[in-house]
Amino acid sequence: MDLSGKRVAILGAGRSGRAAANLARCYGGEVTVYDAGPAEVFLGMRESIRCHPLATEETGKGCNADIVIISPGIETGGGFARSFYEDAGEFIGETEFASRYYNGLVIGITGTNGKTTTTELVQRMIEAGGKSCEACGNYGRPLSDVVIEEDQPDAVSLELSSFQLETVRTFRPDVAVWLNFSPDHMDRYRSVEEYRGAKQRIFENQQESDTAVIRYGEEVGEVTANRITFSATDSRADYALSEATVIYQEDRILDLGATRLRGLHNAENVMAALAAVRAVNVQVEAAAEVFSEYAPPLHRCELIRILDGVEYINDSKATNLHALEAALVSQARPSILIAGGKEKGLDYTPLLPVLEKRVNKVVAFGEIGPRLADVFAPVVETVVAATLGDAVQLARDASTRGGTVLFSPGTSSFDMFSGYEERGDAFRSIVLALK
Repeated sequence: MDLSGKRVAILGAGRSGRAAANLARCYGGEVTVYDAGPAEVFLGMRESIRCHPLATEETGKGCNADIVIISPGIETGGGFARSFYEDAGEFIGETEFASRYYNGLVIGITGTNGKTTTTELVQRMIEAGGKSCEACGNYGRPLSDVVIEEDQPDAVSLELSSFQLETVRTFRPDVAVWLNFSPDHMDRYRSVEEYRGAKQRIFENQQESDTAVIRYGEEVGEVTANRITFSATDSRADYALSEATVIYQEDRILDLGATRLRGLHNAENVMAALAAVRAVNVQVEAAAEVFSEYAPPLHRCELIRILDGVEYINDSKATNLHALEAALVSQARPSILIAGGKEKGLDYTPLLPVLEKRVNKVVAFGEIGPRLADVFAPVVETVVAATLGDAVQLARDASTRGGTVLFSPGTSSFDMFSGYEERGDAFRSIVLALK
């Protein structure tokens, strides 16, 4: 798509915005990047790209761009974005924009939880099968960074958030993976159904020759592509679990006991990844070594240390209820749970049955800490800590040999940290400093 003579407005000067700006400039666009931040946020931007710091809604009203490309961190329905797209020729996201310049295989992966693990597994298995593949999107580099390269990879394993899927128009993955769904980002969406609708757009442009890999029993709306299902809890799925073995239509495919992946949530990530790569003719045999060597990502049920017979597990990436529940269910030892963070307006009462069954004590912290204590107190002893350091110490005091201290916040980190990574790193440092 030639952009010569086209005025391209990029909203946001972060990673996605910069990548989209470079790609648009490469194809001849007259590119301006708009950001509400000061001039410092544009440091390192290419000289051929115009920069507009301290942008406001008034700035957007006078933009009149042919194409507006929005970064996923900016709310599409907010006043700032609307001021730019009301008079624009086209309004799309960075993923949609980049996909128009890529002709290789696209495996798109969405879900409330498990996206990163599945994205990594798909990428590694495709490479083990002899094709080049880049893991990108919401994971790693933006897609625009990948497609601008002279030698594009044969395939992309593309992690997709609801924010990226909101703005797709023609984007069509060869394989679309739907891992799971639970309420999240209620500080951005007006309803659970609006959030679900954004994610369902991953299937919107698929055709009968494409593949949709879907967790068995999930409500995803109408799907045109060939549907393949998976489940760690329902034997009716195409990919199912028998003890620790993944089975495809009664054929034994993979022994999870020979891998470092544990828990039902990881079993489903493995099944989804296997289904995705087999749909593009990568054989399981070529991927066997990948599973034997693969370690789960940092901050996702990551064992930090064993101290005085107690396991300390970092699950900082659990930023919603579904991830927290999955972490709790996967624990075989008595647990002390550390949970809390930003108030996102979520309903935590569905967790009460699993808390009552699996948790000895909860230590709540952060902005939502007092509310969590009120919600959880009827079924489990709960205390509130002022800081993460205090929370770890309280959890240690309550733990006993043979148990687990599980750090699985169940909400985002932005009340106290820049992201779940910084939060998880802080937990790791605190735990490693314990004497």
